[in-house]
Amino acid sequence: MTVDQNVSSRINLMRILLISGIVFVHVPHDPATSPFLGLNGFFDWLRVFLGDSLFRIGVPCLSAISGYLLFQRGWEAFDYAKTLRSKARTVLVPFLIWNLGLFATVLVIQRAEIGIGYFPDLWNASPREAVSQAFATEGLPIDIPLYFLRDLIVCIILSPVLALLVRRFPGPTLAVLFVVAIIPDLTIGIVLKKSILFSFTLGIFLALNGVNLKGVDRFAALGTVVLLAAAVLLSVGLYQTGPDFPWALDLARNALSILGAGGFWLMSAIAIRSRIGQRLAATGSLSFWMFCSHFPLLVLMWMVWNRVAGDDLYPLFYGSAVVASFIILFVSNQLVSRTMPGLYEVLTGSRGRKAKLSAALKSHPPAGATRSGEPAITQQHR
Repeated sequence: MTVDQNVSSRINLMRILLISGIVFVHVPHDPATSPFLGLNGFFDWLRVFLGDSLFRIGVPCLSAISGYLLFQRGWEAFDYAKTLRSKARTVLVPFLIWNLGLFATVLVIQRAEIGIGYFPDLWNASPREAVSQAFATEGLPIDIPLYFLRDLIVCIILSPVLALLVRRFPGPTLAVLFVVAIIPDLTIGIVLKKSILFSFTLGIFLALNGVNLKGVDRFAALGTVVLLAAAVLLSVGLYQTGPDFPWALDLARNALSILGAGGFWLMSAIAIRSRIGQRLAATGSLSFWMFCSHFPLLVLMWMVWNRVAGDDLYPLFYGSAVVASFIILFVSNQLVSRTMPGLYEVLTGSRGRKAKLSAALKSHPPAGATRSGEPAITQQHR
């Protein structure tokens, strides 16, 4: 079974847009520069809108994409052993390299009394705490955004069970996982973020039932407006009550982070028609490179800024850090992929190799290519 070219391009577009949005989520601040103090008026509300409302949708949406692609060819074509071997290379190895690399770096710099307060104090941590920081066994890894890869590994291991449940009991399974995911302060142990388990399972459901993902595209404009309006309303409530949100508002935030994925999908139907949308959809492994490397870069810039300016002019830091991050991540992605392709493939879980394969197929389309000259993209190539 082939992946529709439009669907494939929109998935790639959503990845780069959502991961770019996740950069806004992780821009560092301290208590004195919290957006909930309201010291900078509209700018602080905008930080809440981007970091605590709109782009909180990123991880659940990426989880749904992962579940969908894993079973896009159907239950009969699913090879569990092959999947585990493949995902060990594409998910587990990058998680270990990036997180353990930062772990070792923090150990070295904290020995020189640098980075204290910016990262967990590893030298005074218990062995259990240190192991969790290194491998995310019980809590967030030291490279915080990589909890997504950790939870994705768990979901992949559980994927046959999740697929069996949504095949036999789709309604109850999704309903229970959704309720568990949105209820604040409820933990289930096996994953660090509950929305990942629900969204991944939802993606499996969509794939196994062959749901036409383009069937709702006629509502793209309406869905985009509803998503943005809901995110704005939520951010107003969060800004007025944070950082300790009321239970009902926390519930609404959790719900929007999951349901908003549908709005982003509808938004992609509009965005992919533009030239810039098509160019972003063709950026390939850049999105994974950005995801794995943006957090240490942002913290490094925050450390330098505090030595130079302290808490002064935080809006300037926020804007310059975001812009500088995008530039540095783009340039470093190009530099490493071209000068050290072997290392780049390891760091991105062989995604660089997939980009080369896709480019080769476009240059020499096989029999059965589409009329536009684009090859059909199969799950194997993804």
